[in-house]
Amino acid sequence: MASKKIIAICQSGGEFETDKDGSLSYRGGDAHAIDIDDQMKFNDFRMEVAEMFNCNIETMSIKYFLPGNKKTLITVSNDKDLQRMIKFHGDSVTADVYIIMEEIVAPDVSNMPASRSSRTTLSEAVPPLDPPLDVVDNIVDDTTQLHLPIGASLDVVDTNHIDAHIDLPPEISSILPLAVSVNEKHAKGAQQWQNTITGVGQRFSGVHEFRESLRKYAIAHQFAFRYKKNDSHRVTVKCKAEGCPWRIHASRLSTTQLICIKKMNPTHTCEGAVVTTGHQATRSWVASIIKEKLKVFPNYKPKDIVNDIKQEYGIQLNYFQAWRGKEIAKEQLQGSYKEAYSQLPYFCERIMETNPGSFATFTTKEDSSFHRLFISFHASLCGFVQGCRPLLFLDSIPLKSKYQGTLLAATAADGDDSVFPVAFSVVDAETDDNWHWFLLQLKSALSTSCPITFIADRQKGLRESISEIFKGSYHGYCLRYLTEQLIRDLKGQFSHEVKRLMIEDLYAAALAPRPEGFQRSIESIKSISLEAYNWIIQSEPQKWANSFFQGARYNHMTSNFGELFYSWASDAHELPITQMVDLIRGKIMELIYTRRADSDQWLTRLTPSMEEKLEKESLNVRPLQVLLTSGSIFEVRGESIEVVDMDRWDCSCKGWQLTGLPCCHAIAVISCIGRSPYDYCSRYFTTESYRLTYAETVQPIPDVDRALQKDSSQALVTVTPPPTRRPPGRPTTKKVGSQEVMKRQLQCSRCKGLGHNKSTCKELL
Repeated sequence: MASKKIIAICQSGGEFETDKDGSLSYRGGDAHAIDIDDQMKFNDFRMEVAEMFNCNIETMSIKYFLPGNKKTLITVSNDKDLQRMIKFHGDSVTADVYIIMEEIVAPDVSNMPASRSSRTTLSEAVPPLDPPLDVVDNIVDDTTQLHLPIGASLDVVDTNHIDAHIDLPPEISSILPLAVSVNEKHAKGAQQWQNTITGVGQRFSGVHEFRESLRKYAIAHQFAFRYKKNDSHRVTVKCKAEGCPWRIHASRLSTTQLICIKKMNPTHTCEGAVVTTGHQATRSWVASIIKEKLKVFPNYKPKDIVNDIKQEYGIQLNYFQAWRGKEIAKEQLQGSYKEAYSQLPYFCERIMETNPGSFATFTTKEDSSFHRLFISFHASLCGFVQGCRPLLFLDSIPLKSKYQGTLLAATAADGDDSVFPVAFSVVDAETDDNWHWFLLQLKSALSTSCPITFIADRQKGLRESISEIFKGSYHGYCLRYLTEQLIRDLKGQFSHEVKRLMIEDLYAAALAPRPEGFQRSIESIKSISLEAYNWIIQSEPQKWANSFFQGARYNHMTSNFGELFYSWASDAHELPITQMVDLIRGKIMELIYTRRADSDQWLTRLTPSMEEKLEKESLNVRPLQVLLTSGSIFEVRGESIEVVDMDRWDCSCKGWQLTGLPCCHAIAVISCIGRSPYDYCSRYFTTESYRLTYAETVQPIPDVDRALQKDSSQALVTVTPPPTRRPPGRPTTKKVGSQEVMKRQLQCSRCKGLGHNKSTCKELL
């Protein structure tokens, strides 16, 4: 079986900075790339890194981020940690690794809690950061849970972050389960039910209450029963053991709905069973038992439910019973998936009522089944038009809900280069037709005639749809998708190292500001593979290379810019569709409020990240010499000779045009003519534009779970769930299309040839 292999981009000498959303960015330092696979030992990897950076191996710490989580650093300290890092990045070609030099400290300082299920040690806070990094205990395995008695009613704010090494307060520790011996006759959780049946004359409000009480009584006394009669007005039950005289009969009292026990023989001659089989535990009973714990632990797994119910109640369930019970409990807590689709007409109306100017629309198929839903809030539309660059990122993620589906999204970059959600859509499948419909709705929602630059995949019908719907706009191909397509299409037998070099050259070609730099990079690819070179020439470089692209992509090369937004959808994908959309709405509302409040404290003309970039560029001005040629044209001499046109905001190095901020050559000229560099920065990077982006507010939607009203204008519209259902088995975690990049070529250790090993080598000894 081929081993996993990734390219570790090791970085050292820089420092972490905390962004506004709490995520971390690594600035400065040096970087080197190393090929690693799951066969590599940690000590070998550590020695190679230490030799590469010429640092002390004893004071060196190796850390990385989990994909999609830029807030918590994970430490690599042994072979298992290294293997997990490779596994977590299985869908990526590269993994960013940070080498941090630390002073030797007392042993107790580093005694941080670890995940009990995986022993992956979470990093201590990096010293320069303020506030310190969050330590999260549930990032590796969903089974890392606080063990609470199932069925207990809890008021816990956030127990996912409780670690086994932390001393719990009395109010929490008091509800922790006590150790229970498997050999005990009565399971601890069932002891409370021993007297649910008391004898003849006991009354119940109805047949359902009697059956539930009987079931609990049987569980508490560890015996199984069978129904002799069971209808709406009478129930007769006997012990399932052959020859056992235990028997009970209850029937309705005349002229009432009450059920009364008329006869009962309480004597058992059977011995029952130490562990009762699960046929007495119905799915609804399992749901009622686990519902409170599921509320605290949404990732409560069926196998854990089986174990807990066996321990707490002495009943042996099978996996399917636990799974069905969990599904019923989820539906009771979250609402019905089916009813959520039927509420879509009312839900869309409520969005537009509470947030005037928003767009919320849906379509169904001929059989009334759900087809697609489009949502864009007025605050997002207004913020994009008023304060964001005319730049949109289009991408999608699959939803792993009961009815599957796909989330399509358009996100923008605000003035501080953070993600700003603009619009999203839930569709039954990712198809060319659904992308076309999504872009039509987006065009209707956006009140701007300004040409927009889209960063998206070149497939999925997007090329034709963007050019047709947004005439005069630009479509920049996502470099990530382009790279994966190149590796898939290559027919030659290339080693992982050769593929890595080609990917590096492809990125260098895309980022090159001038044609000569682009040509140098693809000539390097040509020296490796003529096939890859021809593929690149035919891939429309004018759509993805900086030196030829006509739109303004501000050096953003990939469409997965909106990872923060997609993480929200991933967190909510198990919810019914209306609740998922409302959770995303709440996240957008919170994001807008937080960033608006943060920006009110800024005193600079530009946003913080742009102020920093401008300051760094200004440091390169000192050695430059400025010569006036004519009018607004200047010649700037340094390591190279560049021409700056002040009227056109243009420099021959292309840095000014690509970033929207004056390059060092332009800043040198601006200083000579006595102007301020701020006067020549893109307006989208100003604090004023940033505040305009977050000026509007997303309003709450009351009564989200309220049933569809009869007076609603769309009350007669019927929406049923889509016919697609989640397939059986564990969902795939790998992204289709990226796997071949990760494959390692089989290489013979005898002849060094590819495609075979030494046992099948035909070379003579």
